Amino acid sequence: MIKLSGRRGIFILLILFFLFPQLTEAQCAMCRAVVESEADGKTAEGINNGIVYLMAIPYILVGGLFYFVYKKLRS
Repeated sequence: MIKLSGRRGIFILLILFFLFPQLTEAQCAMCRAVVESEADGKTAEGINNGIVYLMAIPYILVGGLFYFVYKKLRS
């Protein structure tokens, strides 16, 4: 079995996520049931975009916080 650790492991995982984006588009069971019951793909696209937006905002806020702490500690 391949051991992924350190920067090399993170790099390999990021490459896999970019090469196989269908693996990263996950949905909860309830969302999946709603999407499968509808015929058009617009609802599925909207739900996936909503999940991405809800997931991205906390990461942006925490990244901004760490940036300001880093700048404060450097000065």
